[in-house]
Amino acid sequence: MRHTTFNHEFVEFIPSELEEGVLYVSVQYATAVHKCACGCGNKAATPISPVDWQLLFDGDSVSLTPSIGNWGFPCRSHYWIKANKVLWAETWSPEQISAGRLRETRDYERYFASRRKGSYSTGQAEAKAQVEGKPFKSILTRILKLFDR
Repeated sequence: MRHTTFNHEFVEFIPSELEEGVLYVSVQYATAVHKCACGCGNKAATPISPVDWQLLFDGDSVSLTPSIGNWGFPCRSHYWIKANKVLWAETWSPEQISAGRLRETRDYERYFASRRKGSYSTGQAEAKAQVEGKPFKSILTRILKLFDR
């Protein structure tokens, strides 16, 4: 059954048996996992990092960016999770998939090259915060702070 929404559950460890329509988020292990939104039953894992997916938690709902393209699954589903809602996107052509994978590889190379050079920047958000004179807090820091309340 195709999903239009996800519930989210913050866990330390991802359960071995996943429920349909639940996005499991392990802050400690920087990973979000769910069964594919198309209903095929395949497990979609989204690592949370500066070069993979970003998780946004507004206190009520979660969003993942960029989109989730399950190109390795027979369903080849493609969607966004925004504020716990599934927003369906077009299926990419083989050329689009190749270009996307090449972009990902370049992003990884740039990120790790900057780390080797001693630059520990967490990206544009940190730079913007510095320009505005505000302290920068990563999404993981903000999520953990919510649990400390």
